Amino acid sequence: MSQANNSGTSVPQSEVTRVKGLGFLWDKRTPDKFNGRVITRNGKITAQECAAIAQAAERFGSGEVTLTTRMTVEIQGVPFENIEPMREFLRQEAGLETGGTGAKVRPVVSCKGTTCQYGLIDTYALSQKIHDRFYVGYHDVKLPHKFKIAVGGCPNNCVKPDLNDVGIVGQRFPLIREDLCKGCQICVKECPIHVISMQGDKAVIDNTQCNHCGRCIKKCPFQAIEDQCTGYQIYLGGRWGKRTAMGRPLDTIVTSEEDALSLIEKCLLLFKAYGQPKERFADTITRLGFEKVQAMLMSNELLQRKEEVLAED
Repeated sequence: MSQANNSGTSVPQSEVTRVKGLGFLWDKRTPDKFNGRVITRNGKITAQECAAIAQAAERFGSGEVTLTTRMTVEIQGVPFENIEPMREFLRQEAGLETGGTGAKVRPVVSCKGTTCQYGLIDTYALSQKIHDRFYVGYHDVKLPHKFKIAVGGCPNNCVKPDLNDVGIVGQRFPLIREDLCKGCQICVKECPIHVISMQGDKAVIDNTQCNHCGRCIKKCPFQAIEDQCTGYQIYLGGRWGKRTAMGRPLDTIVTSEEDALSLIEKCLLLFKAYGQPKERFADTITRLGFEKVQAMLMSNELLQRKEEVLAED
């Protein structure tokens, strides 16, 4: 090893940069050890994968494993010379890859909406499709900055979708059938944000304030509240960190999974085509104007120009 460079590591800076692109970040407490990020699909790993990660941590690292805020698994204390052997071991044993850094689509974050009692959509299935289509499919596409996607199963927002570059939140739209409503007021008591009230002997929902959590649908003992539709609210331009921004919802609720995936792809193409170097998506939206961005996303122009946009440096 050469002497420590200005960053405090004995590994050449060019190599520090290269392995960071592979998901290995230098551990500043050491001269030559790195913490390697193992990619998960929305935070899920199988027992076999878990065993392989544990073995890799013992054989190539310090034996410690941590979880990142983006649901990747980080193997701690990997000496520089162990990076490639560890990557090969993970591939051979469980088909696992390292990564999750750089100006590209980052690993997808998802809540447990598939299994959670409040979940309105199959978050695991949707985030798996996002992972395959955009984390994997767009892996070699260089963007102006990192791009984070999160999927939440309901308006509880447990994984903070509205603080991501693109966030998806499951929605359910209730409709009260007056002919079946008995005026029992159970839905009034059960509404978590208190937007159901009584008008005479019938329940009424304030649709301007309803967050579409759908809980009233399950609670009505007379099936007087119907599910008009289940859909996806898309948020654009959220982020957290040194500078935070709340994502803004599109005016339109998407009602099909494929339409949600198509909107994500349009966002990526828009960011690549119009984003400036080192500019986050939130800043691109602010610079262009939300209304203009929304109009572009509602058309198919970006998809029609896909090959041209992706070919740009």
